[in-house]
Formats: sequence, C-alpha cells, structure tokens
Amino acid sequence: MEINTSDHSFSQVKISTVETAEGLRVFMSNVFSWMTAGLVLTGIVSYWFASDASLFSLLHSPEGGNTILGWVVMLAPLGFVIAMGAAFQKLSYQMMMVLFIAFAVVMGMSMSYIFHIYTAGAIYKTFFVTAGTFGIMAFLGYTTKTDLTSFGKYLMMGLIGIILASVVNFFLGSSSLDYIISIIGVLVFTGLTAYDVQRIKGIGSTVENGTSLAGKAAIMGALSLYLDFINLFLMLLRLFGGRD
Repeated sequence: MEINTSDHSFSQVKISTVETAEGLRVFMSNVFSWMTAGLVLTGIVSYWFASDASLFSLLHSPEGGNTILGWVVMLAPLGFVIAMGAAFQKLSYQMMMVLFIAFAVVMGMSMSYIFHIYTAGAIYKTFFVTAGTFGIMAFLGYTTKTDLTSFGKYLMMGLIGIILASVVNFFLGSSSLDYIISIIGVLVFTGLTAYDVQRIKGIGSTVENGTSLAGKAAIMGALSLYLDFINLFLMLLRLFGGRD
C-alpha cells in the first residue's frame, strides 16, 4: 500500500513536470514567434518606405530633418510601449496583437532612414551579426542556472544612462559621445537579452498555457526581446556600419 501510494505520487509529479515543461516550451515558442514576426514586418515596411521616394518624403523633408509626420512616427513607438505596459491588465489579447503589429509597422517607418545612411551590405552584415549575438545570449539566458536579477538592475541603470546621454547628445551632436554611447549600448543590450529571456522564462513557468493572460504575456515578452534586438542592431550599425 505504501509502495503504491509512493508510486502514485511520483507519477503525479512526473506528469506535472512534463506538463509544465511543455507549457513553457509552447509559451517561449510563442514569444519568439511574435518577436520574429515583428522583426520581419518592421524590415519589410522599412525597406518599402526607404525605396519609395514619395513615402520617404512623407517622413523626411528634402532639406533634411523630419517632417511633422516624421516626428510623430519617431516618437510613436515609445507611446505604444508605454500604452501596452500600462494597460496590460485591461487590454484584450486581440487588442494586444493589434497594438504589437501597429508598433512593428511604425518602427519600420521610423527606421527607413538607415537605408539612406548606410550601405545595404553594411545593414545586412550587421543584421546577421546581431542575430548571432542575440541567439547566443538568448540561449545563455534560457539555460543558465544563475539568477540574473541583480545583474539586470545594473543593466537597467545603464539603459537609463544611455537614454539620458542620447537626449543630451541630441542637442550637442558630439560624434565622440555618440561613439561612447554606442559601445555602452552594445554591452547593455547584449546583457539585457540574456536577462530578459530568463525573466520571460520565469513568467512562462507561472502562467497557464492557452489562456488570454498567457497570450498577452507572450506578446509583452516578444516586445521586450524585439526592443533588445533592434537596439543592439542599431548600436552595432552606428559602430561598424560606415556611411553610404
């Protein structure tokens, strides 16, 4: 009787563990699927706007600088991120999908300028370097047993520093400061990739798979990793892309 009870309990633990592992696998698969879809959509829209002079002129004036719509497009992604985070509990899964897709489209519009600054070869090479770096750090973040929470706090401090320095340099226009920001940015977003993957993995192990909450959490996770990838890509491009 005791043996049967022990066997039954052990069987339940194994089933629970398998179900949890499968649920986490599905959750993380959804996260990376959404992230990849967002990057693909951004790339298509970015190239489309860059290659169509009439569309590009809507965002950038011939004399240089942004048009009014260009400024709106440049600032809109921040609004999307804030709105999705602040209204996470209130928004439906369908609305989160719409906002994420709209965010990816607007990001593509705002990033169209890179095709007019850097060579196509530099952009493609930097993309592949970014993808390789991101993949390695994502793997480390997913598999490491080390808690990266304290590490993440320092990375967030570095991120805040980058934002403040970027705002200051927007007015100064210092190439030296821009170079320093880019170097620090590469280090910060490389580390944030591993930290965010571990953080998202922790969330995935606590939400019930197949629910609206799990779907929304997957989209928010994808948004975090999307931002890590894009920012790492832009920092590397500024460092090694050269000019067209």
